[in-house]
This record gives sequence, C-alpha cells and structure tokens, in this order.
Amino acid sequence: MTSARKTLITGLATFVAGLALWLFGLDVEIFIFTPSKLGVVLMVVGGLETLYGVHKAVRD
Repeated sequence: MTSARKTLITGLATFVAGLALWLFGLDVEIFIFTPSKLGVVLMVVGGLETLYGVHKAVRD
C-alpha cells in the first residue's frame, strides 16, 4: 500500500471510531472523560488525516 492510501484508510477508521463514540456515548459519563466529547475530537482528527491522505494522493 502506498503512504497516501494508508493515511486515507487510517483517517477514515479514526473518523468512524469517533462517530461511533459520539453516537453511542451520549448518555454515558465515565469518571475522567465523556465518550461523546472524545468522539468529536476523534472525528476532527480523523477528518484532518483523511484530508491529508487525499492531498497526498492527488499530489503524487
């Protein structure tokens, strides 16, 4: 796999994991963190990583 494809897949997986935490963790609160807030952060990071993977793929 090329580096751009790995970055794209990793970003999409991170985004999907964050989306799952956001959707199914709304009514759950753990002592240290709230899963829904962590899900939003993971969606942002995954989206940025996906955009970077697209940028690397188009640039090559």
